[in-house]
Amino acid sequence: MSDTSAGSQAPADLLVSGGDVVTMAPNREVVSGASIAVRDGVITEIGEPGRLRVENPGAEVIDARGCIVIPGMIDAHQHLTGDPLIRSAIPDLLAPGLSIFEWSVPAHGAHTPADDEVAATLTALSCLKAGVTTVIEAGTVAHPRSAVAGLDATGIRATIGRWGWDEPGVPFTAPVDEVLDAQRELVGNWPAGGRVEGWVTLVGHSLASDELLGGAAELARELGVGMTMHMSPTSSDPEYYGEKFGHRPLEHLDSLGVLFPGLVLAHAVWIDDLEVSLVLDHDVAIAFCPWAHLRLGQGATVAGRHAEIMEAGGRIALGCDSCNAADHHDILSTAALAAGLARDTRIDPTRFGAHRALELATIDGARAVGKADLVGSIEVGKAADLVVIDATGIEWAPRGEVALQLVWGGAGRDVRDVVVDGRVVVREGRSTLLDEDALIEAAHDRQRALLEATGITIPSPWPHTEPT
Repeated sequence: MSDTSAGSQAPADLLVSGGDVVTMAPNREVVSGASIAVRDGVITEIGEPGRLRVENPGAEVIDARGCIVIPGMIDAHQHLTGDPLIRSAIPDLLAPGLSIFEWSVPAHGAHTPADDEVAATLTALSCLKAGVTTVIEAGTVAHPRSAVAGLDATGIRATIGRWGWDEPGVPFTAPVDEVLDAQRELVGNWPAGGRVEGWVTLVGHSLASDELLGGAAELARELGVGMTMHMSPTSSDPEYYGEKFGHRPLEHLDSLGVLFPGLVLAHAVWIDDLEVSLVLDHDVAIAFCPWAHLRLGQGATVAGRHAEIMEAGGRIALGCDSCNAADHHDILSTAALAAGLARDTRIDPTRFGAHRALELATIDGARAVGKADLVGSIEVGKAADLVVIDATGIEWAPRGEVALQLVWGGAGRDVRDVVVDGRVVVREGRSTLLDEDALIEAAHDRQRALLEATGITIPSPWPHTEPT
């Protein structure tokens, strides 16, 4: 048993007791049958369960015996609104771009504040129940206050963004000054350091002028917050930038001063040698969304270089993206897929195993989004973002090496309890903060209204009939 303590302190208010603690601390220690003591949202000790119960008689207790406790996982690219209300409704045999322009854009354009709140609540709770405790919003929220109300209702840790582009003729577009003023206002409303904090967000791709791109990066640096945008999930962005500017997208961003450590680029699949060097030289982070790339057939197995960047010391996190691209919020299965792709594309079974994949989902993901001093590992002094994995079922018998079993054999469905900032937000697989049945009913109601408003019908190649 390894005890790690902050020394003399007030009694804990929460104990996560008796589980095998996968710390993801610098030495990656796994402490078997340990308890984690939490006070005011902060981890104060990892120690022997019996002693900690005696020393903290008033603490709430999560009995984690037979379970595995891991740090809360990180989803570095997740759309909160729009597509969640048409989840698994968008056909998957569409030409490139149609899922966005014939489905997602109309859905976003018709979203009311109530839609944003229900969609964000639904997304956040789905993330929590899959063990994701920190979510980086991808920048397509029309009504931030409504979306934040949904996030707050679940207790998740998140960033919030909003639509940011100046492309004419599309929903939510605005002149550069208006876009930047709205971004500044958003960060002011949810400043850095809160459980929900504002980030400067652009849609990205080819949908922002040079003035907006440069101004957004300057604003993020001025405010001391992160910035995120989409780039190069397919070959279309490199083709556009090559035709218009004569060079690659990240070369162009570099010329504008947009590449800096606070930037999290979503996707960055189709990048060349020079762009890889720029990512590494500027310490730019990338949110890799492998399920989305495979579902949309975007060429991650042909062009993706995320494992190479990570092995060179670059910052990579995982994302689940949007419900037009991945209809789940399971970062653990996403980590397994990322590892499998890295191994298979090089035909190298000695490369990028389960331990590296679990790092991507936790501490390396936290490092990529600038939060490694707060979350991503179970260490004294860090925020108590904790996930209890139920390892008592038949699929976990017999127990093997913990990382192998988590990554290759586990999934978000195994999550039992979730703690964010010391507060138990999921217990025994159910939210402790909201009525899940009412949320499901609201999601059905909002979907019906949204489909009616957009004129969209959900197609199926198979006939649906009534019983006779």
